[in-house]
This record gives sequence, C-alpha cells and structure tokens, in this order.
Amino acid sequence: MMKLAISIGVATAVRFLLMNSRYSNGIQNRVEVSTPINAWKRVEEGAYLYKNGVNPYDGDMYHENPLILHASRWLLENAPNAIPSLFILLDVLCGVLLLLAARVFIREMYEKQRREMAGYAKDTKELHLVETDLHTVPMSVGFAYLFNPYAILNCVGQTTTVWSNFLLAMFFFGLSRRQWFLSFLVLALETQNNLYPFVLLAPGALHIANQESKPGTSRFRSIASSCLLFLGVFLGINYFSSCLMGGDWAFLDATYGFIINCRSLQPNIGLFWYFFTEMFDHFRTLFLYSFQINATLLYLFPLTFKLHKEPIMLATMLIGLSAVFRSYPCIGDVSFYLALIPLWKSISLFMKNNFIVGATILVTSVLAPTVWHLWIYNNSANANFYFGVTLIFCTAQIFLITDLFFGYIKREFCLKHGIRVLVDGKEARITLEY
Repeated sequence: MMKLAISIGVATAVRFLLMNSRYSNGIQNRVEVSTPINAWKRVEEGAYLYKNGVNPYDGDMYHENPLILHASRWLLENAPNAIPSLFILLDVLCGVLLLLAARVFIREMYEKQRREMAGYAKDTKELHLVETDLHTVPMSVGFAYLFNPYAILNCVGQTTTVWSNFLLAMFFFGLSRRQWFLSFLVLALETQNNLYPFVLLAPGALHIANQESKPGTSRFRSIASSCLLFLGVFLGINYFSSCLMGGDWAFLDATYGFIINCRSLQPNIGLFWYFFTEMFDHFRTLFLYSFQINATLLYLFPLTFKLHKEPIMLATMLIGLSAVFRSYPCIGDVSFYLALIPLWKSISLFMKNNFIVGATILVTSVLAPTVWHLWIYNNSANANFYFGVTLIFCTAQIFLITDLFFGYIKREFCLKHGIRVLVDGKEARITLEY
C-alpha cells in the first residue's frame, strides 16, 4: 500500500507541475492531444455561448453532449480555479480504478486456470499464471496508466478524454464488482460522448453472462437483458439531455453526426483527415461509411465469436481498435488501452514484435511534433510528412493489437497441445519452401 500511495503522489505531482508550467498552453494546443471533440477551449466556448443565450449546437464549434455543457458551465461559473485539480483527480482515479479492476480480473483468470489445469499439457508450466502475478499484474496496470506519457500529456492538455477514460475505467470497475447497472450507466454516458464505445456492450454482456451462468440457465437471456438495460439507459440519457436543452434535439447532429460524418479535417493522429482531404466529393459517402464500419462493426462480430469465453480480452482488443480507427483519435485514447496490456502478461512469451512496436511508437512520437513544426511554422514540409508519421504510428498500434491477439491464440493452443509439438519423434518446425 505504501508503494501505491507514493506512486499516486508522484503521478499527481508530475501532472500538477506540468499543468502549472509554461509548457501547459503548448500541450493544450497540440493536435496529438486536442481534437475538435475533446478540446477544452471548445468546451469553454460552448459554455460561454450558452450562458449568453446562444445555442452552442447551432454552429460548428461545440460537439460535447448537453450533460458536459451544463457541468462545464457550472464549473466555469462557480469553481474555475478547481478545474485543473478536477482533471488531475479524475485522471489519477482512472489509474486507481484500473488497478482495482485488474486485481479482480487476474484473480478470475487464476481461478479459471486452476479449474482447467487438469486439461493442460505437461510442458506448459512457463505459460501459467503464478500467485505473485495476483499482486504484480494489477500494480503494472495501474502504473502503466499513471506514468504513461500519453496519459500525462492528455491530463495536462485538459481534454475531455480524461473524463472519457475515467468513465471507461468505471465500466471495468463495475464489471469487476458485478455492479451491472453502474457499468452500463457509465458506458451509456461515454457512448453519448464518443459513440465508438458502444462496442463494449458485447464484452460487457458476455462477462455478465459468464459470471451468472449456472447449470440449466440461459446465457442468451442474460445477454439479451444486458443489451436491453444498456439500450434503456442510453435512450434515457439522451431524452434527459434533450430536456436539458428545452426539448431541442440538435445536439444529436452536433455530436453523433459530427463524429460519423467527419466534418472537420483538422489533422490528428488518425487516418480520416488526410484521406478525406484528398477524396472527391462524389466518393466521400461511400468511403466515409466504409471507414466507420471498419472502426465499429467490422471486427466486432468475428472477435466476439472467437473471444466469447474471454470478454476482458475482447474489450481490450475493441478499445485498441477503436483508438486506432476512430475519426478523431488522440493520445489519450491510446494511453487507456496501453494500460490494459500488462493484464495479459501470461501471453508475453508469444508476443514477438514488442521491440519493433515500442521503437516505432517512440520514434513517431518524437517525429510528429518535429514534422508538424516543419510543415506549419517553417513551411519546409507539407501534409504528407505529418500523415506519413501518423500512418506509421497507427501501423505500429495495429502490429501491437494483432500481436496481442495471436499471442492469446497461440497460448490457448499450447496449453492444450504442448509448447513442443513432435512429428515422427522430432520437434516440428515451420520452414519456407521455394
């Protein structure tokens, strides 16, 4: 506990010092940190417009939901000096909630391993979770978020992604504590804000079904109940939001419509902006919805069928994929799923691209601000340079996510069939023939 308390104190201090340094304003203006849907300056502008009797959803400036509009307006009017502290508090709490959720998840994996141990091959001991992992893995998850440079910059930039990450952490925490209503409430709130997290309904419903399944009970009924619960909460939140706006539903187009139609082509670390800058208008709709299907439904069903017995792995994969393929990603989105990677320590033996992925992410993180400066300020580069860096950054993330997935598949296979497969008494090898 002392180690955790010291770590929380250090993480808080780092965020506080950076937020009160001369670098904070520059960090807030970075396109890797702030996007049209999470920038704090846009939140302030929306609150100012609403305060002065102007509907912020009439223009193309404000894209947060009405709940954030009213909450931010109240904060800016009554406790403006407490806002930076609120961002720090929520960000640190996010790391703590992930740690607490990871404690339960790793314990469930350990208990599952003990139940299935009799069916494992004899030479797979090195693939097993050990009792020390019950302590080290959750701590690694918490530290991976609290000290992730992306998470720190996201907090210092005061983006609403801090609130989004907190809601996602609450979703996992609710699942770990079997607080189903809490999980779907925060998931509905986050879906109203960013749209893409609705895919987490699948792992959430599967986790609940796995926890509640008993001989003679129907898993389908449990999954259907979870879906109906989420849908009811989601529709209720949207109705309440419209009531806050006096019955006006314009916020739907300013939030969901803006995200789906990708109306702003401001550069970011994603793939949408450059592609649709170059796109002919008569092809735009086709490719726009192709991109959106790729970011939401394309991977949802096959991954759900394959990982239905491991919903937390499914949730990790879906969060990672949405962070790569969403229309307005930022480094805060990346920081969240990276914090979940230590939870899968047991498959690290099969992850072969760690060095390449780590080096690529490090190099592109340094190059992105460099080529941005050359493009915007020195006028000695162009958009191709910056997009090239972000494209490589996204490619590295895809390598990481696919490596994680295939590592999981390989471990499951080796647990049943053994690490060393023999053919005619000799260890089998894969060779390429020309």
